[in-house]
Amino acid sequence: MTDHKDKISAIGLMSGSSLDGIDLVAADFWQDEGHWVFKLQHSEFCPYSDFWRKKLGAAFYLKEAALNALDKEYGLFLGEITQNFIQKNRLHPDFVASHGHTVFHQPEKALTRQIGFGQALADRSGVMVINDFRSEDVAKGGQGAPLVPIGDRLLFGDYGICLNIGGIANVSYEVNDQRLAFDCCIANQGLNFIAGFLGKPYDKDGEIAATGKLIPQFYEALNTPQYFENQPPKSLGREFFEQYQRDTILKWQHQPADAAFTYTKHIAFQIAKNLPHIADSKILVTGGGAYHKQLIKQLSLQTLHQIEVASPLLIDYKEALIFAFLGVLRSKGMVNVLAASTGAASDSSSGLIWYPKSFSQTQNSRY
Repeated sequence: MTDHKDKISAIGLMSGSSLDGIDLVAADFWQDEGHWVFKLQHSEFCPYSDFWRKKLGAAFYLKEAALNALDKEYGLFLGEITQNFIQKNRLHPDFVASHGHTVFHQPEKALTRQIGFGQALADRSGVMVINDFRSEDVAKGGQGAPLVPIGDRLLFGDYGICLNIGGIANVSYEVNDQRLAFDCCIANQGLNFIAGFLGKPYDKDGEIAATGKLIPQFYEALNTPQYFENQPPKSLGREFFEQYQRDTILKWQHQPADAAFTYTKHIAFQIAKNLPHIADSKILVTGGGAYHKQLIKQLSLQTLHQIEVASPLLIDYKEALIFAFLGVLRSKGMVNVLAASTGAASDSSSGLIWYPKSFSQTQNSRY
């Protein structure tokens, strides 16, 4: 690759709401004739141990002091896996951009919390860190989400619609030179919960759902919440699943395949309902849900848009890549959170910056 004098090398960290693990990418970014270009150099998935899956799953219920302690502990953990990633690939990043792990998200109350304390992450990794990309937008009256639309616009603008199906399914597209983006529905959070009835962490390739049939009462209940009729900007968090879906799903745990198929059909319906009427538009599909063959099949039955499932690399790492890019924009003081997508009073160049202090490399780690 030709070296670019204005190249910025960044590491992006993404922890999704499905609690599977952490995506890490190392990428270079530069501008070519006014357009942003990227080169994804290295990527890695770090699955959560049972220790971390249980800790993060229970974080939603913690009191403030315990949550603050977990915030620092998780920051050190992120720092350690980042340092290992750097050493393994002999990287020299300008900074690390971290999404953190979302514990709660209540923008209507001006509250959002992503743990993974930036100072701990910087100290342990030895690299400058940019994190907490949501808080400034929420303080301006925005949803603090979705955050990927600026990346969709500047890095993946060839697609009319960008759809990410992770723990939550969200969509992003341009209307009248504004980037609209919002959460459509809970996705892999619910599918993984149902797969757990069969002792599986997730429904690999949609194989469970493929053997099931529709449960009409369950389907109707899933589509009932008012959120689905609300106009954007709007966003979802763990709270929605706990309040509206968890108990409903539990009623059908004796029919896991049917529950999986019904939930899959619900996701496809809610996504399709929210796709814009853009003529001849291509949909770029990323996120773990892109591997769920039954979900893609159901979606294709409900939309006339051309569905393009991304390459495995982009399916797995697009969000981590875009968080690295959010850090690039923040490092330059450029807009990285769009008010048109979040409903905030204005755009933001958002993110807190942390510089590493001394950290004892002899300190024992239990991770």
